[in-house]
Amino acid sequence: QVQVVESGGGLVEPGGSLRLSCTASGSISGIYTMAWYRQAPGKQRDLVASITSGNRTNYADSVKGRFTISREYAKNTVYLQMNSLKPEDTAVYYCYHGLGYWGQGTQVTVSS
Repeated sequence: QVQVVESGGGLVEPGGSLRLSCTASGSISGIYTMAWYRQAPGKQRDLVASITSGNRTNYADSVKGRFTISREYAKNTVYLQMNSLKPEDTAVYYCYHGLGYWGQGTQVTVSS
C-alpha cells in the first residue's frame, strides 16, 4: 500500500506563485515516475507535469515556462513550483505516483 499526500494549495492573486509538495510513503521499492494533474469544475482531469525516474520532465503546453516540476529522491517527494499564475490555473491539483496511487488533491484558486 502506498500513501500519497499533497500540500501547498491555497488562494493567490493573478501573477502570484505557489509551491505544491507531494510525498509518497509506504511499500515503495524503487523510483517511479510521478506527476501532477489538475481538475477544474466540470472538466476532466488533465496532466500538468510529470517527472521520470531519470529526471526527465514533461509539461502541458498551457503551463510551459511558468511551472517547474522537481523531485527529492531520498524523500520520495515531488514539487510543483507554479509562477505567473492565471485564473485559468484554478483547479484541484492531484499528485500521481507511478505505482498507480493518487493523492486526495489540494485546491489552488487564482483570483483577485
